[in-house]
Amino acid sequence: MSAISLIIALIAVLGAGLLLFPTVVSWFSQYEQSQRIDGLTDDVADLSASTLQRKLDQARDYNARIAGGGANILANERLPLADQPEQDGDYESILSVDEAGLMGRLKIPSIQLDLPISHGTSSTVLEHGVGHLEGTAVPVGGAHTHSVLTAHRGLATSELFTHLDRVQLDDTFVVEVLGEVLTYRVIDSRVVEPSETESLFPVEGKDLITLVTCTPLGVNSHRILVTGERVIPTPSGDLDAAGQRPEIPTFPWWALIAAGVLLTAIVYVWLSGRPPRTTVSSRGSAAED
Repeated sequence: MSAISLIIALIAVLGAGLLLFPTVVSWFSQYEQSQRIDGLTDDVADLSASTLQRKLDQARDYNARIAGGGANILANERLPLADQPEQDGDYESILSVDEAGLMGRLKIPSIQLDLPISHGTSSTVLEHGVGHLEGTAVPVGGAHTHSVLTAHRGLATSELFTHLDRVQLDDTFVVEVLGEVLTYRVIDSRVVEPSETESLFPVEGKDLITLVTCTPLGVNSHRILVTGERVIPTPSGDLDAAGQRPEIPTFPWWALIAAGVLLTAIVYVWLSGRPPRTTVSSRGSAAED
């Protein structure tokens, strides 16, 4: 094989790797998220009814203490910021059932999303799921509450809120927290400037959750805000589906098969382009002639 052919083959391998890498890595991310939700479901199931009620009461007391808080979104930043940061010293313990810091589960059926919700919006949290914006109400429902949940968009390693822009008005999303099942119907979806934060503040008598992510992909100059209002009573279908094990995604074997076929083809081409080996006996016969 000539040097040019070898370079072309290497470029082909590199290109295939770049194409297949996001698919494989995204699968591992989805699998890890499913395992975390699975663990949370087991932990909640192990708690007594009195413990669950105590934790829910603690969360509602927290919301009462921070009533009126909202969020600010800075330009060219991926994440919103609470306007009352570090409001309460026991924030990390609110809704927590283990050391992992998970507080619940977010399901968006219209885009087939099922993600764990964690405390805060640190880079570590947002690499693995949805973060709750500290300083806004924790997602346990209630009049005059407005929770803000945020996640990354457009990561090569995980889907997260990449398709949040596909969520339509009247779609629903579900938050499961400590055995409670809260369904929200989308009443507003908008793209805003970072300075436009009015819609993130509580509304008198309303039970709201807003999902936030950045846009356009890779630029992050604006924000997508998808706001849902609580549906009461919770639809029976959502109650029936609550606590079910998350669907473990099927491993993308096709990606490995495609990589193997490509590698085999390259090796075959390389071997077929090599000159035939001359044996000792053939060299001896040639010398006698």
